[in-house]
Amino acid sequence: MTVARLPDSMLIADFIRHLKNERRFSPHTAAAYSRDLERLRVFCHSAGVEDWSAVDGRLALAYVAHLHRAGLGGKSIQRSLSAARSFYRHMLRSAIVSANPFTGVVAPKSRKRLPESLSVDQAARLVDLGDGDWFVARDRAILELLYSSGLRLAELVSLDLADVDLAEEVVRVTGKGSKVRLVPVGRFARDAIRRWLSTRSVAVRPGEQALFVGRNGQRLGPRAVQLRLRYWARRQGAGIPVHPHMLRHSFASHLLESSGDLRAVQELLGHAHISTTQIYTHLDFQHLARVYDGAHPRAQRRGGGAGRSAARSTPRRPKADR
Repeated sequence: MTVARLPDSMLIADFIRHLKNERRFSPHTAAAYSRDLERLRVFCHSAGVEDWSAVDGRLALAYVAHLHRAGLGGKSIQRSLSAARSFYRHMLRSAIVSANPFTGVVAPKSRKRLPESLSVDQAARLVDLGDGDWFVARDRAILELLYSSGLRLAELVSLDLADVDLAEEVVRVTGKGSKVRLVPVGRFARDAIRRWLSTRSVAVRPGEQALFVGRNGQRLGPRAVQLRLRYWARRQGAGIPVHPHMLRHSFASHLLESSGDLRAVQELLGHAHISTTQIYTHLDFQHLARVYDGAHPRAQRRGGGAGRSAARSTPRRPKADR
């Protein structure tokens, strides 16, 4: 068996290349795994362990406790464990180690946080940028497309001209794991994209195929989209910090409120598992709770105040019913 010394990061680098080139992980996920594994390497080295094959289940549990003491939440620790398990599976296939010490090790549970979303009125106000120069035309097309089709930020910036079919009213999206899906594009988004395409030639470099370009005429990057969205949120009086994924959450929750079709929302978002999409059923219930509080006479507090949120308080049943 090959001995893999911990001070050497070559194995980690080889694994990250495997994730990018063979498993088609996104650059964002690959970078996160790289940071997680480097943190693991430093921890093991500080514990006096000099090669990967010497890491055992006891040390794996100690690593989870170390991450927890460092202030990492349950989801971050779970991702770190996922990176470690995948890394060890990779080394097992190469006969570098004989066991995976992270098998069966779980992260501490953390309180599930509901994703933030805009109301329908807030979303409509945010994307209504009016007329302006090519910057405004581009930004409105970006905002409308994010809200209309629920795209991830990485999916949006990777779009090429050939991915948009305005006649068929769809956009071809390459999501996680290089999975391709067709997503409908709403009327307002189609109109905004047409206005952008009519002025795109002013900004684009010859031969550039990206749908959205920046000041340099080349493909617009994720950070630029984040900054533009933050700018327009202030300019349009959103009153809260807005990020691209919030428009994806808003798309999902508003669609679910109107249709109630969780499976369709799953397909449109490109979720591999329905359990990922089920978070939006909680958002839908919060909407129902607000309607209940505002309309049902038994929801009113004594003295005419606003009712308690049904999402936070479950009425007690009479003793006979218990």
